[in-house]
Amino acid sequence: MKNTLLLSLLLAAASSPAFASIALAQKYTCTACHATDRKVVGPSYQDIARRYAADKGAEAKLAARIKAGGAGSWGPVPMPPNPAIPDADLKALSKWILGQK
Repeated sequence: MKNTLLLSLLLAAASSPAFASIALAQKYTCTACHATDRKVVGPSYQDIARRYAADKGAEAKLAARIKAGGAGSWGPVPMPPNPAIPDADLKALSKWILGQK
């Protein structure tokens, strides 16, 4: 009984949006340049969330930026485009990043 309960809790945690989104960030190699709480090559996810906190259209803007790439918003280092990321994953990543306050 204890093993079944533990397995159920682990599966529930693994399927939570927060876990799924960090897994997506790792899957699409976002974590090679970004970290939750510190600048790596690009800004931290927390810095991104703070910058766009008051922007009602931030989720769509961030998804578009992830897909198209860009440079200049956070300094001279460009972020490469990621056109192969499915729209549902872009939305999940954007939502998760904006929640990292």
